Amino acid sequence: MNNKLDNINDLLRRALASQVEMGLSEVVISRKTKKRFESDGQSSVASVQVSELFPDLSTESLGHAEYESLDSHNAAICNCLKCPLGSTRNKFVYGVGNPNAKIVFIGEGPGREEDLKGEPFVGQAGKLLDKILAAINFDRTQVYIANIVKCRPPENRPPLPAEMDACFPYLVEQLRLLKPKLICALGRTAAMGLLKTSAPLGNMRGKWHDFKGIKVMVTYHPAALLRNPEWKKDTWEDMKKLRAHYDELVN
Repeated sequence: MNNKLDNINDLLRRALASQVEMGLSEVVISRKTKKRFESDGQSSVASVQVSELFPDLSTESLGHAEYESLDSHNAAICNCLKCPLGSTRNKFVYGVGNPNAKIVFIGEGPGREEDLKGEPFVGQAGKLLDKILAAINFDRTQVYIANIVKCRPPENRPPLPAEMDACFPYLVEQLRLLKPKLICALGRTAAMGLLKTSAPLGNMRGKWHDFKGIKVMVTYHPAALLRNPEWKKDTWEDMKKLRAHYDELVN
């Protein structure tokens, strides 16, 4: 019996740990279970703080470790199965570029080519991104490129909010290691995941946003430009602003 309870407690701890990693500090439990911690007969369900269930299980103790390098961070998380995308991927797509880059481009998620190669933006949208970078005197050796999620969503659908939330701490740690001066969010999904907003892309473009003290520019995703070439003019205006501000910060 004790072994069975230990197994249940271990499973519960893992579930709670997963929730804490995603930024949640409480879980919903039944009224019957709630009575163990406080008397409340008002509702059929109630929420309880994780720390009430297991005092030694806290956000601080389960927070993501601060790694010494992008390589060590990648090695630690590349087998992640925190969300369903992990079980359907071919390759984990961590990111690519200069580890000392002062500017980071963040897309939505890997597509078919990226999933096969394990590198972001290597398909048709990637070729267009290379041209965009070249137009503002950048190449892949000078910047860093990543995505909101690191595994390909089935049929290239947009990642779900829960999938983005599960992967978000990994991106935060990447950015902590990179210490960029600027971020360019490519497309509305990337902007939503990074800035935690549901605003239309048109409302986000043309202005600076903030992510943990880093300035963020939002523009169209290269894949959207392939479908809607008329948006390239707006993207060019965004890129000129991005380059000008980058030069100001760096120089």
